[in-house]
Amino acid sequence: MTIKKTHIQILLLWIFLVTVNLSGRSYFPIDETRYATVAWNMWLNGDYLVPYLNGIAYSHKPPLLFWLINLGWGVFGVNDWWPRLVPSLFALASLLITRKIAAILWPEQANIKDDASFILLGSGLWVIYSTALMFDMLIAFFTVLGIWGLLIALHERALKGWLLFTLAIGGGLLAKGPTIFLQLLPVALLTYWWSDEKGLTARNWYLPILYAVLGGILIALAWAIPAGIHGGKEYQQAIFWGQTANRMVDSFAHNRPFWWYFPILPLLLFPWLLWGAFWKGLFNRDALRSEIGVRLCLAWLIPALATFSMISGKQIHYILPIFPAFALLIARYSARNTSNSRYLLLPIAISIFLLGLILLVIPSYANSHSNMAQWMQLIPQWLGWATIATAALVYFLPQKSNSNVVSKLSIISIIVVTVLMYVVIHAAGNSYDVRPISKKLHELESKNIPVAYLGRYPGIYNFLGRLKQSPESVNGSTVAAWFTAHPDGRVIKYFNNLSDINLQEVEFAQSQKGMAIAILNHAQWQANKNRPSSNQGN
Repeated sequence: MTIKKTHIQILLLWIFLVTVNLSGRSYFPIDETRYATVAWNMWLNGDYLVPYLNGIAYSHKPPLLFWLINLGWGVFGVNDWWPRLVPSLFALASLLITRKIAAILWPEQANIKDDASFILLGSGLWVIYSTALMFDMLIAFFTVLGIWGLLIALHERALKGWLLFTLAIGGGLLAKGPTIFLQLLPVALLTYWWSDEKGLTARNWYLPILYAVLGGILIALAWAIPAGIHGGKEYQQAIFWGQTANRMVDSFAHNRPFWWYFPILPLLLFPWLLWGAFWKGLFNRDALRSEIGVRLCLAWLIPALATFSMISGKQIHYILPIFPAFALLIARYSARNTSNSRYLLLPIAISIFLLGLILLVIPSYANSHSNMAQWMQLIPQWLGWATIATAALVYFLPQKSNSNVVSKLSIISIIVVTVLMYVVIHAAGNSYDVRPISKKLHELESKNIPVAYLGRYPGIYNFLGRLKQSPESVNGSTVAAWFTAHPDGRVIKYFNNLSDINLQEVEFAQSQKGMAIAILNHAQWQANKNRPSSNQGN
């Protein structure tokens, strides 16, 4: 397989993934809708130093993603597709840099960079988050950029490498904050262990690391200092202290056990940790632990995974930046496989077969269990049968070469994950789509009708409704006074489900994330205020 052909295949797969996901769903509440709203507020205010949410300086995330969204809107006009395309472009760039890392680590084995590209692109979590409006794909990009820079600095003794590493630190700080240190510093500081370069000293290696870190911090300070001055004392404290020490202290609240990531890794890295070729290569008697590339990947992923395991505030997307390290290791170990045995594909085929059975059973199970979401009853039967057929396809894949299997498994994984998401999201209807209520709120705003939100408003509807003002937050004890001050106003309230709402006494209602939400005028509020409600908005 030529490099050119591989690039074309990767680009086509990326285009397929992006097209299906961008056309198949809207923004998921609460995170994606909130981040889109922060970017929208930046666009409305023309204030590019300090992000805002509900009129308050938004200190939870640095501004890089919001800047890039506004940059695209400046070129293409305000639209729904560009914000979610931004992480996708970083995902594609990460694939290309991962190839460059593999080429440096294993220069005589060109198939490894090809395989690593397909493995990363086809990993389940990577597929899902390639089009998610989140910050982790940006951190993944700056991580691989920094690793690439380290390798250039190490092997070529070139200033270019240190400039890339500096840019990676600065970009990572502007993308998501100090987490970039966790991704890059262990690899840099452990160079004496994973590298076979001689003569590494404090002066020629560790001092440049310090300079690069300071340079990256200066890049971030070029924004943070004027932003702190502009945003005021509280915002200064939040971005210089609250997002580092306070978050670290709060994260050790033991919400999830330290082992939480490990049992779900096969799912997150699907299908690769179920592939027999990887495990056969891993347990081969001729160990690869002495290889520079293997040791670098271990220095990359073990400290980060161990740290995130100890921190209780775990989310699956936090470990996206170490997925390229997994991809490189899987590509290297599976490259040792010379067997064409179909049994190596059996675990993947069985897992897909079981998924197909689950999809066949879910509709009838949901129909007989009231605690299941109603949209699960609408999952089509053909999806289950198609998934079962895919399991058979995997088992009988032509196995001309190991790389041939890798590329085909990647294609199958991308198709399975994207189609599954597409069908399930459409079966869910409005449960994860807040465009209908956002459109209704836009209509109310265009008529100058004031709107309040029962609970703390998380910025869900502003961007999709193109709202210029956020709903005012109220609670159960203040809503009556709010209606007295705004007799023609409306209140947004969550209920446990649609059946708990007097649908004859609402202006608008829709299901949302297993619950229901309604827009009520004063009279409708009186008719519904004693009905069972959810604390989702609080």
